[in-house]
Amino acid sequence: MAEVVAQSLNPELLSFLQKERFVMLSTITSQGVPYVSAVSWVYAPNASRIVIAVDSKSHILENVERNSHVVVTVFGAGSVYSVLGTGHIKVARMENMPLKLSLLEITIHEVRDVMFYGSRLSVEPQYEKTYNVFAAEKLDALVMEALKNA
Repeated sequence: MAEVVAQSLNPELLSFLQKERFVMLSTITSQGVPYVSAVSWVYAPNASRIVIAVDSKSHILENVERNSHVVVTVFGAGSVYSVLGTGHIKVARMENMPLKLSLLEITIHEVRDVMFYGSRLSVEPQYEKTYNVFAAEKLDALVMEALKNA
């Protein structure tokens, strides 16, 4: 598939990122090298922004404070997308959470289809929570509701 460049999420990607999803978040370390993390508390409130909840002690936050350039890699909607943007810590400590979480907000500058030529993603990555299922569902619902209201 040819690379498609846009300045914001298309309607299909926007809809895709309005539920809990597995994505890869890349930031830049103090040594100038990529730091890649898997995250699932991600939400796109509109076509030009993405919000992500991360542990308040995460290296992600330190990296973004030093260098705001980020990439969110999305596996879905039939392909793999690289969403480039600038991030900032919108909320240092999210309220009413059982965990110490921070809210990272990303302003989208460019969306690229980075799937290799002549292919389509046939199965989206799947994951399962390895701790108490009921506690995970309760926490996920609480965090996702906070992201939707961010």
